[in-house]
Amino acid sequence: MRVDLHIHSALSPCASDDMTPHNIVNMAKLCGLEMISVCDHNTLGQQRMMAEVAQKLNMGYVFGVEVQSIEEVHLCIYFKNYEKAMEFDSWLKMNLPSISNDVRYFGNQWLFDDKDEVIGSEDILLLQSVTQSIDVIAQKAHQCQGIVSLAHVCDKANSILTQLGFIPQNLEFDLIEIKNQDQKEWVQKMHPWLKEVLWVRNSDAHYLQDIDLFEENIDEEKWEALWRKAL
Repeated sequence: MRVDLHIHSALSPCASDDMTPHNIVNMAKLCGLEMISVCDHNTLGQQRMMAEVAQKLNMGYVFGVEVQSIEEVHLCIYFKNYEKAMEFDSWLKMNLPSISNDVRYFGNQWLFDDKDEVIGSEDILLLQSVTQSIDVIAQKAHQCQGIVSLAHVCDKANSILTQLGFIPQNLEFDLIEIKNQDQKEWVQKMHPWLKEVLWVRNSDAHYLQDIDLFEENIDEEKWEALWRKAL
């Protein structure tokens, strides 16, 4: 399949204010994508509107969130069930420190309706770590029938290889996000025990122009097998 499973909406303060539901889905369609997921930082607050707009415009959609662990490692968590996604969101809120967002420094955290009109904003700063470890986050995600991806695994900031220096063999995860084939080969060379894991190339788009013209970039059969196991 041609997918992009790591896009940010304007609910993420580091993303452009142009990252509205309709803009994201329409750009994905222009890029020929079959399925997307918006993974805002530490919240699923924009998911219902994203899913509604995607359905209206005939785009496949998976509920998603990018969580920053106490080790400052980023994990993308995906859900097919909206109620389970909201259960995980409630747990995130309980584990996110009550630090207010400074719009002047970090940026807006906008919430939209299904017409791309701003209907509110998130007051708690989303660009911070939750108070739980990678292991605990992954366990909770699986309890909520989610699947876990190691986000931008080779990036110089907030990747598991940057923060820990390696991928723990006992960590319960399902996907690894890469930018290109060279990264996949490098990670496999470092961790020869990685054999059955699913790999995906995502954009991590914070601006509309970052949503990419991907070729087929995920194994559909393995992707569906992950969901059968999770559900």
